[in-house]
Amino acid sequence: MPTPESITPERRAKIVRVLEKRQPTLTVVFENVHDPHNVSAVIRSCDAVGVAEAHGIYYGRTVFPDLGEKSSASARKWVDVHLHQTVDECYAALRSRGFAIYTTHMSSDAASLHDLDLKQPVALVFGNEHNGVSDEAREKADGNFLIPQMGMIQSLNISVACAVTLFEAMRQRTEGGMYNTPQMPSDVLAQKVEDWCSR
Repeated sequence: MPTPESITPERRAKIVRVLEKRQPTLTVVFENVHDPHNVSAVIRSCDAVGVAEAHGIYYGRTVFPDLGEKSSASARKWVDVHLHQTVDECYAALRSRGFAIYTTHMSSDAASLHDLDLKQPVALVFGNEHNGVSDEAREKADGNFLIPQMGMIQSLNISVACAVTLFEAMRQRTEGGMYNTPQMPSDVLAQKVEDWCSR
């Protein structure tokens, strides 16, 4: 395991650059998603757009799914993942930090993804491979959205839906200048740099 003292200046500089663009006010929730390929793809998308942490809801389960792939494990190394056993537990943790919560679901009350303000503190909830977002998760959220599509089949794999949504958030936040200055307080950023240098 590396130590902060053993990290090269180039490696430390990259860690600082990446952390300075992390977006602590943007997160995703994956509800009861069991396919490790989908979970790992979600986490890779989180890392790609600067999501600092993700949340998983697994009913009665406390162990994270085994991702297996080296690239997946590597992505998880840079994205903190918090597991919750209930929707209430997860939503309470998010709301205590000021997050608005939006689920993805094809319903008549769903707003277009492009109409959401993704520059605010926001948590985006994605359901599992078979049933989508649960009724409970949808009813207790602050709103619901869908990704506009033009095809015959109006559905996307969860990992694809998550990636499309996160890159829309990145577009909005880039236009809003949110990647130009660190979003973390300086003391938190400094602590994170030392933590990452030890990973």
